[in-house]
Amino acid sequence: MEMKWLLTSAFTQMFGYSNQISQTSNSPSTRNKIKMMKKEEYPRGFQVPLHYPKYSKSDYEAMDDLSLDLLLKQYGISFEGSLEDKRVFAMESFLWPDQL
Repeated sequence: MEMKWLLTSAFTQMFGYSNQISQTSNSPSTRNKIKMMKKEEYPRGFQVPLHYPKYSKSDYEAMDDLSLDLLLKQYGISFEGSLEDKRVFAMESFLWPDQL
């Protein structure tokens, strides 16, 4: 139980999400596009991947739609939007500010 709370808290701090919130972004362009994966999509429970993505800005800019979807799905994020919106969201989520 404590581990579940710790992971939920860390995930909330990292991405600004919680299980009860389906939209959290203040940006009008991404509002209503970001959703947490449902529990049914993770039958054995969600597990944060062991490795943080180590892509550069140029890697994200060259990624195709399917690769971005798979990356976001690994972290329990479902994003509905254009390819460019997904790229921007992934870069803002996984790159440090000095890498943007």
